[in-house]
Amino acid sequence: MFLKVKRLVDIVLSLVGMIVLSPLFLIIVILIKLDSEGPVFFKQKRVGKNKTHFDILKFRTMRIDTPKDTPTHLLENPDQYITRVGKFLRKTSLDELPQIWNIFVGDMSIIGPRPALWNQYDLIAERDKYGANDIRPGLTGWAQIDGRDELPIEVKA
Repeated sequence: MFLKVKRLVDIVLSLVGMIVLSPLFLIIVILIKLDSEGPVFFKQKRVGKNKTHFDILKFRTMRIDTPKDTPTHLLENPDQYITRVGKFLRKTSLDELPQIWNIFVGDMSIIGPRPALWNQYDLIAERDKYGANDIRPGLTGWAQIDGRDELPIEVKA
């Protein structure tokens, strides 16, 4: 019962969020198009509920020639790839807003563990120990308010 109510809340809040934030989405889309070539959205394969894969949506913050499937912190000199608008979007976490769609369609929830990249095998394995791969990943969760990417994998899991 709880999971059905949680899913209903996710659907309603994500739908309201898409409607209310649509003017902001439009402004961001225009800024991205003015700043750099390429698509507005960035899709990346992530691990979802029960370790199924889905494409997470983000506003594109990096140039189109950035190496694929490499976390930003593993790139050599990552600042060379981040666009001007991208720096602002990342600093304010506005690049994450398109994930409201992922919530609406059921790939994600509002609250839950952030979805791992498909190739973060160490994080996925650590999450198996706690059952974190058995629930929908979230837009926000404990790690986002307590350290984000700076947390060691054992703590993040």
